[in-house]
Amino acid sequence: MLEKIQKPNDVKKIPAEDLPALAEEIRSFIIESLGKTGGHLASNLGVVELTIALHRVFHLPEDKLIWDVGHQSYTHKILTGRREGFDTLRKEGGLSGFPKRSESDCDVFDTGHSSTSISAGVGYVKARDLKKENYSVVSIIGDGALTGGMAYEAMNNAAGLKSNFIIVLNDNEMSITENVGGISTYLSGLRTASAYTDLKMDVTRALNKIPGIGPGMVDAMRKTKSSIKQIIIPGMFFEDMGITYLGPVDGHSIPQLIKILQEAKRYEGPILVHVLTQKGRGYEPAVRHPARFHGAGPYDVKTGLPLSKSNPSYTDIFSTVMRKMGDRDKNVVAVTAAMLTGVGLKRFSNMFPERCFDVGIAEEHAVTFAAAMALGGMKPVVAIYSSFLQRAYDQMMHDVCMQNLHVVFAIDRAGLVGADGETHHGIFDLSYLGTMPNMTVMAPKNLWELSDMIKFAVNYDGPIAIRYPRGEAYTGMEEFRAPIEKGKSELIFQGNQIALLAVGNMVKTAENVRELLKAHLNIDATLINARFVKPFDLEQINALPRDHVLLVTLEENVKTGGFGEQVLSYVAGENLPLQVEIAALPDEFIPHGSVTYQLKLSGMDAESIALRVEEHYRRLEQNGE
Repeated sequence: MLEKIQKPNDVKKIPAEDLPALAEEIRSFIIESLGKTGGHLASNLGVVELTIALHRVFHLPEDKLIWDVGHQSYTHKILTGRREGFDTLRKEGGLSGFPKRSESDCDVFDTGHSSTSISAGVGYVKARDLKKENYSVVSIIGDGALTGGMAYEAMNNAAGLKSNFIIVLNDNEMSITENVGGISTYLSGLRTASAYTDLKMDVTRALNKIPGIGPGMVDAMRKTKSSIKQIIIPGMFFEDMGITYLGPVDGHSIPQLIKILQEAKRYEGPILVHVLTQKGRGYEPAVRHPARFHGAGPYDVKTGLPLSKSNPSYTDIFSTVMRKMGDRDKNVVAVTAAMLTGVGLKRFSNMFPERCFDVGIAEEHAVTFAAAMALGGMKPVVAIYSSFLQRAYDQMMHDVCMQNLHVVFAIDRAGLVGADGETHHGIFDLSYLGTMPNMTVMAPKNLWELSDMIKFAVNYDGPIAIRYPRGEAYTGMEEFRAPIEKGKSELIFQGNQIALLAVGNMVKTAENVRELLKAHLNIDATLINARFVKPFDLEQINALPRDHVLLVTLEENVKTGGFGEQVLSYVAGENLPLQVEIAALPDEFIPHGSVTYQLKLSGMDAESIALRVEEHYRRLEQNGE
């Protein structure tokens, strides 16, 4: 049946009795495809029937489907005619793993971060009504994303709408890992309330049939705060916010889904449809290990095991050291935002459950919560992906740095992240961290240095951040492991004429650049591991003009506001007789693909950097400098 779906709305031509078979065909296709390419498996397997029902009830692209986060949009892509592109999923030039407006008119909002869909939906509804247009707007949000505060800001705003707006709550009882907090507990209660839901629907239908007074009674019941409302309306929380609640409904029953969505479509005002789904449905390994199959690499379809084995990642090193630090210091606590496994805190949580806090998708809360724990005498380590930490800029600035509190920020996925693309790159952190008074910023060159930096940071006094990349940890340069001193760099190779000052994982790249410069210019360049981005080593820079004419900074961060610009500003301000070449990422959103591809595309691979340095040095020679 998949052959019959070549463009949007083709699913409407499939006979209703064949839709369950279509769902299984889609599941098989996704499982087989992702076995080769990798991708977000568990979340997509859970929404196959829901997506089919949405595409049957609504007409795309005229109607707007807004997927929160968007990593569950694969069936949506298939049903809008993009099945042929799945062999290129998350590869350079291929399909994105998230909705992309540039990819299809049926993708109406670029997503990738959590808890944004209701806000976007309200915006579309307001625009529709102001322009007096006629189309449906549906925001699909997961129960994990519903732990994010932005969703409630949007629902509060949505309550004032007088025209149709549909929120579909995809409830699979977890985000990437198990959900936490009051919202999770509340939804657990609703999942058992199907009998009450049936009663609500029956009572509402019966009253509406009473001529004259029935609809008025229904409206009065919706508005009353009396105890009968608790019985008839299980979605009391949403109803009290001014949003009508329907459900819960079986998210794997296409007829039930179509029926409730058609009812929601007719409603005047904001309405929430509560759908119960199973993450990983149809593939036993993903059902048993949904966190492992949240974002999986290529795997053996029969066993679910990854096709390639990798060396320890920086996240693995962080995990090991945090467990040890938890043993040594009872004041060490860990905080994360719905990424317990992703950031490597699962072992710490197992060993010290009372000192590990997963606050849900709430980065702002995580940082302020940690600030107060620091004031209470604890040593909080906040572990969050670089891209997601952007959400907590104000809390880091105002609640941590302004009070000069000892909070450690373990910033995972810093730099380019590969297949997840623009929304997940951590290429702005050095720029925004550099704006914060009292903040100290570090970056390790290899796995041993990350270990040393975590220990240094935990025993530091004040705001401090360590940023490290995704993927395998570099194991080279083991012999270079000088003690860490605040603001001091590490001299790895002493040379002359050209000095390479590299941040974090760019030390490895700088090593290759140095070899290329030796081959092309016959120059032994100096190689310095910056270690500290803020404060950086002024003494080392002041000494360079004695033997060098060109200083090259290397960082996997955008150029604007980054390490290189800070160094250039210092060199210019001090009138040092030293030219500066900045090797940094362009101020652009870099598309998905392999990290190797992204570095080359950005001119940040060793060959591209070496070529620029050679050109700069030859210009200096020509000018007699």
